[in-house]
Amino acid sequence: MWPRLVASKLLHRLSSSNSSSAADFPSTTTAASNWDEIINLQRSCNDGKETRNYKLFASTWNVGGMAPPSDDLNLEDWLHTRNESYDIYVLGFQEIVPLSAKNVFGPEKTRVAAKWNSLIGAALNRSSPFSEDRREAKVGEQRVHPVGEGTARSFHCILSKQMVGILVSVWVRADIRRCIRHAGVCCVGCGFMGCLGNKGSISVRFCFHETSFCVVCCHLASGGKEGDELHRNADVMEIFSRTCFLPRPSLDLPTKIFDHDRVILLGDLNYRISLPEATTVSLVEQKNWNVLLEKDQLRTAVSVGRVFDGWHEGAITFSPTYKYYPNSDEYYGCIQRKKGEKRRVPAWCDRIMWHGNGIKQKLYERCESKLSDHRPVRSIFDVEVEVVTSLTSPRSF
Repeated sequence: MWPRLVASKLLHRLSSSNSSSAADFPSTTTAASNWDEIINLQRSCNDGKETRNYKLFASTWNVGGMAPPSDDLNLEDWLHTRNESYDIYVLGFQEIVPLSAKNVFGPEKTRVAAKWNSLIGAALNRSSPFSEDRREAKVGEQRVHPVGEGTARSFHCILSKQMVGILVSVWVRADIRRCIRHAGVCCVGCGFMGCLGNKGSISVRFCFHETSFCVVCCHLASGGKEGDELHRNADVMEIFSRTCFLPRPSLDLPTKIFDHDRVILLGDLNYRISLPEATTVSLVEQKNWNVLLEKDQLRTAVSVGRVFDGWHEGAITFSPTYKYYPNSDEYYGCIQRKKGEKRRVPAWCDRIMWHGNGIKQKLYERCESKLSDHRPVRSIFDVEVEVVTSLTSPRSF
């Protein structure tokens, strides 16, 4: 039975991923197409624009194959919703299911993804009125457009996609959902045989008013041995070259990652620290982040131009996010290992980066959930969005 399953899964991946598999959803309807024609006609008559600033929350979390432990798991601390609200949430998970042969070659386990989305929706939509002074906030000299006066939070999921253990979920405020168009997704498998989905990426794109966004959620090759970082670099180049969204006739939509106006990449990038284990452990215990970051493989690769040319990452001022004993603050390697345990050295595996202009990072930090052997990482961005002032915004999709 297994050879048949492997062959079926492999053929499916080869026929989809290697041909730059992409899918737009929800499907384009006649009404949506007609609206695009109306927009293009009105633009030709009057294309007055203004730039608005919106708040975008981005986070990545490798949950280590752990399903949510209960239906009432509270995600408010992670999503930062107790005292703050954002316009767009882009959330990337890795290992929502164990990366076993059964899960890699078998059918997708969508129940776990549905459970995570249900918990996210519950956290974002839990009633919490806002004070009147949030009607118009300021960031420097630029305006930010938050939830209206006296309005409780209300968010909708505009996009959710799973590939084996990777999950991307995008949520927006209900009152701006009608301004989101052309949502799409593209999956690239870089795992077993170079094409299966135990490693790789899910990229999502959408247009918000007149500005295109692309979010890339990655889970790159693992391994702490010398030279393993080259496999991660190769995964990045594969993702950049093979990601391609379906074009739409008569619409000038971006199809490649770097065609988009605002690009964010997040995930378990798996880059390690190029120091002997004992040295790394000692520096972690001393909290000497500066010396450790000098040997961070991702920063080294960027500095010499091997990968991520032109990308930006905020200053790292937090502890390494990997690898912990579950439900513990203790790193593997910093206490005596149990017999038979694999060697794991602390590292900043979980990262968030961005590319292009019109993005300003306001926060970059880790969270303290102890669900898995990774700590989540989150970032808050101010993003510039071009708005055509003479048009009535389209209905969602």
